[in-house]
Amino acid sequence: MLLSNASLRFCASFNSALHAEEGHLDPGGGSQRSTLTPTGNLIVAVCLGFIGTFGLMNNLLVLVLYYRYKILRSPINLLLMNISISDLLVCVLGTPFSFAASTQGRWLIGTKGCVWYGFANSLFGIVSLISLAVLSYERYSTMMTPTEADSSNYCKICLGISLSWVYSLIWTLPPLFGWSRYGPEGPGTTCSVNWKAKTANNISYIICLFIFCLIVPLLVIVFCYGKLLCAIRQVRGVNVSMSRKREQRVLFMVVIMVICYLLCWLPYGIMALLATFGPPGLVTPEASIIPSVLAKTSTVINPVIYVFMNKQFYRCFQALLHCEDPRRGSSVKSSSKVATKPMRAGALTGPRCTNDFLIMVASLGQPAAAIPQLEAPLEPTFDVTKAASSDINLPVVVSLVDHLNG
Repeated sequence: MLLSNASLRFCASFNSALHAEEGHLDPGGGSQRSTLTPTGNLIVAVCLGFIGTFGLMNNLLVLVLYYRYKILRSPINLLLMNISISDLLVCVLGTPFSFAASTQGRWLIGTKGCVWYGFANSLFGIVSLISLAVLSYERYSTMMTPTEADSSNYCKICLGISLSWVYSLIWTLPPLFGWSRYGPEGPGTTCSVNWKAKTANNISYIICLFIFCLIVPLLVIVFCYGKLLCAIRQVRGVNVSMSRKREQRVLFMVVIMVICYLLCWLPYGIMALLATFGPPGLVTPEASIIPSVLAKTSTVINPVIYVFMNKQFYRCFQALLHCEDPRRGSSVKSSSKVATKPMRAGALTGPRCTNDFLIMVASLGQPAAAIPQLEAPLEPTFDVTKAASSDINLPVVVSLVDHLNG
């Protein structure tokens, strides 16, 4: 009898210890503890709270401005709305759960919640990245294909938006069906793709994800904005001082866009590769949480760079604060199709045909109200037998820069 009781007690203690260990390793019961110290969890929670709050405010403000002011409702700005919506969804459906997990020091919504969190954040994050690449390509294609440029044509932009979501689904659905999987990440307070599994199944997925969802969008952005910057340099001879100032301004914006992209996403990609191909323990949980937080800061940075550094949005933001109509500045209502006629006529025979025409059409992606008006005497007295003069080219340079900055 004594032996039987002792055996029962041993089996009970063994089973309880086994279940406790399973609860620690598996987030199914919401009992997985964070490997960070309480101070570390507090710091992460503060950072996530800041990111979630300001990301929510910034992106909501962008949507309010777009809804409030008709002047902003152009195809190119619709693409900016897609970026803001994807970032907003991260702030609403992702960040609060990782914030709550950091405050409590453990994952709170179980295994299914972890899979859903990993899928949703990956989906919205890739949508944002692909939309940035589509935005740069749209500006580039508007510059290079003037015959198709039309400020009222939403078909191409809607196609680009659809592409961003379909492309993202193509790369985020496979882990739900066996090609890699979603699970706990870093210290256990966030979830993402399983970076640490050394199987061929998992490694092949991570390589494809890194190439097609990080490197390819980056190359598209660098190529398209580089071409646009080269186009601005081609008109430096029009007005050296003004052209140089505008060139520096565009160069500054392009550099900021690329640097912020790299700061937000490259550390996360490098961490994933090190965790996948490096020896076990190379990427500690404490080190892996930093790239994850940096990636989430894109929800705050994107609206600032791509929207609030845009002249149109900034003027509408000022108007919203003062409860008045937005100032148009030097912009007046005009038709982009009409604006191209003087340039096409003047560029037929001139030696600067290619450059002048190239720069002029870069403005066609803007709303009509944002296109600078040509001086009145130019239209009735324009001589189609002469090359375009520098006086005509000057508004063209302004138009190109305004197309980038709004």
